[in-house]
Amino acid sequence: GHGVVPSTECSVGEVLDMGYVMARDTVTATVQIKNTSSMTLLFSVQLESLSPTRDRDRQKIPSFLTSSVQRTEIVGTQNYNGFSVFRVSPTEGKIEAGMSQDLVVTFSPDHESLYYSDRLKVLLFGKHTAHEVQLKGAARDHLMFVEGGEPLDIPHHLVLNHPAAVSVGSKRPKARFACLRADLLAVCLGPQEAVRSLLLLLEFVEGSAEPARAEITVGAIQSPQMAAKKSVEFSLDSGPELRRAGFELDGAKGALERGQLKRIGVSWVPPADLQVS
Repeated sequence: GHGVVPSTECSVGEVLDMGYVMARDTVTATVQIKNTSSMTLLFSVQLESLSPTRDRDRQKIPSFLTSSVQRTEIVGTQNYNGFSVFRVSPTEGKIEAGMSQDLVVTFSPDHESLYYSDRLKVLLFGKHTAHEVQLKGAARDHLMFVEGGEPLDIPHHLVLNHPAAVSVGSKRPKARFACLRADLLAVCLGPQEAVRSLLLLLEFVEGSAEPARAEITVGAIQSPQMAAKKSVEFSLDSGPELRRAGFELDGAKGALERGQLKRIGVSWVPPADLQVS
């Protein structure tokens, strides 16, 4: 007999980001699995959120209680309606030698959150893990969104009934820090939009010829709900308060087509009369 090693190729890398969608919208993406071996492969697909061992695997300290501020949770926010926010079809089948199989990934969030995530695992013959793909997505209630800066929140599915604090500091000497709250920028998202805050941390080293720099991203979601609206306008209020504090904005107003992103630079030079203490 001849021993044959099953081999496959995946059309996406380690992460499949579905991007921003309107809450209660549905978007799809395709993951292609190609059989590069000389034998027929039996495959099955699993989602981490539906794993029978998920409750046991969750019995550990969540990341926001440790010193790390990175979000490393595999399964993020889930739908309120009880249905999986990510779905995959088909869930099993076979791939002939040299052929490919398309897996359709559906993202259907039912409320606003930035932290939808799951893990897609492709198994061969029910036991050999061929590919693992992290699924990510975000949902907003409004057509336009703003992102960037330091994390200010903890996803609600991680919140426990005891306090936690994470301190972030710098060991670099002779550094000045400025924290800019984005509600000073007054992002115009519509009269019904709740005020959201972004925290930008800008670090200026004394004696540097370059200003401290950071950026935020403004985007417009491509949604079938807004098919008649071709573009959306935005503006940032760079008032006297910001200029007196040494802040400058690059691209404070404009218009975005659906699905488009725009990065807005924020620079800071400490005023001469700044109190270092």
